[in-house]
Amino acid sequence: MALTSIDYVIISAYLIGITSLGIYLGRGQRNTRDYFLADKHIPWWIVTGSIVATETSTLTFVSVPGIAYQANLAFLQLTLGYMVGRVIISFVLIPHYFKGELFTSYELLNRIFGSKVKNVSSSIFLVTRSLSDGVRLYLTALVFSIMIPSIGVFWSTVIMMVCTLIFTFTGGMKAVVWTDFTQLVIYVTGAIFVALTLLSSIPGGLSGAISAANSFDKLSFLDFSFGLAKEYTFWGGMLGGIFLTLSTHGTDQLMVQRYLSCDTKRHAQLSLITSGFVVFLQFSLFLFIGVLLFVFYNNAGQTFSTPDKVFPSFIVNHLPTGLAGLLIAAVFSASISTLSSSLNSLSSVTVNDFYKPYVAKQTSEKHLLAVSRFTTLGWGVILILTALITSGWGIAVEVGLTIQSITAGSVLGIFLLGIFIKNKNEWGGIIGMVSGLSVVLAIHLTGNVSWPWYSILGTLITLFVGSLISHLLNQRIKTKRGTLGK
Repeated sequence: MALTSIDYVIISAYLIGITSLGIYLGRGQRNTRDYFLADKHIPWWIVTGSIVATETSTLTFVSVPGIAYQANLAFLQLTLGYMVGRVIISFVLIPHYFKGELFTSYELLNRIFGSKVKNVSSSIFLVTRSLSDGVRLYLTALVFSIMIPSIGVFWSTVIMMVCTLIFTFTGGMKAVVWTDFTQLVIYVTGAIFVALTLLSSIPGGLSGAISAANSFDKLSFLDFSFGLAKEYTFWGGMLGGIFLTLSTHGTDQLMVQRYLSCDTKRHAQLSLITSGFVVFLQFSLFLFIGVLLFVFYNNAGQTFSTPDKVFPSFIVNHLPTGLAGLLIAAVFSASISTLSSSLNSLSSVTVNDFYKPYVAKQTSEKHLLAVSRFTTLGWGVILILTALITSGWGIAVEVGLTIQSITAGSVLGIFLLGIFIKNKNEWGGIIGMVSGLSVVLAIHLTGNVSWPWYSILGTLITLFVGSLISHLLNQRIKTKRGTLGK
């Protein structure tokens, strides 16, 4: 079934509507506090929706059903760790972010260690975020090109980024957060419609689908076996999910910027904890859709070269007129919500952690606001390039999470070192971060350890080496002072 004019009207109306909403919400901005923090006037429940929408890129909407289609529900074990990690962040890290006014999470490291650690952490964020979101952008472009073959991957990439840039450039954080919430409603509604359509297309409905899925062990959820090379186990999911969440939601500017947009610490904590329950339900829905897709296509005797193509193919070929357009709009919603958040956070770190302290120490807010907007444009171009570079690296959701996990531990480790270790110092922190990142990268290249363990190993190595080097340097200083005193 090809897309009809009605589908194209729905897609066009969505793109025009979401960009117009973003432009409208961005009116009246006066300074970078408005542009990056929405003047701290965002309701907590809107921030909850924004958190969920931001971590639900096209990777989740398209690739997670592909994982269940290929395997089973074991991926859901990660979300248990996600929920626990959010609680820890809420009571350990968020209170530190509300001591004074911060624009980026890495400014906290500047207070604790100094500018060198802040700069290394900010740089890691910029590289990691541009690569992982390049993967997300590529997957969206791939989906777009499958649905509308005449456009192709390259122009799909450009179109998606241009639409995202229009409202992010003008609307800033306020536009990003409110459109995130709107897009969450759109893509969850679309996913529910897909599940209902699949159930109506499978003989026996829900009971028939469950019976067929059970015969192929598609509903398996918990796996208590232990092995570092196995990707989805309870232990790897729980521990890996906790540590990955501590990094991505506790230290990564993409998420921390949302908490900083809340008016109080309590509202920031409430928004994050609530998002954990929403994410669990959302992942359950997407994985269940993947199981239903397996049953549907297994009955039809059809297979696919890659799991990432399963969901888009169903949308185009089997959904009724109008609903296909809504689902394509939902795919765009998932992508745009993450891309807009990424652009705003990349710009925030660039301006507040590098441009402002090193290039324009004394300048007007008007100038900084203009620089912030044009920095957003620059990062849009970079994300297009990284999308093309990272194409074909593997199943997109796993590639994106692997990229994040490689650097997540070193960044989380330096935050924990700064908060919990009393006698730390700047060079100890830097050497610890470099050690954690280097070891995890080396482990990744061997292929003997699965990515859920990367953030755990990186954190522990950074903490151990950072503490050890700090202690040795402090002892050396004491010895030198004692010698000089004699």
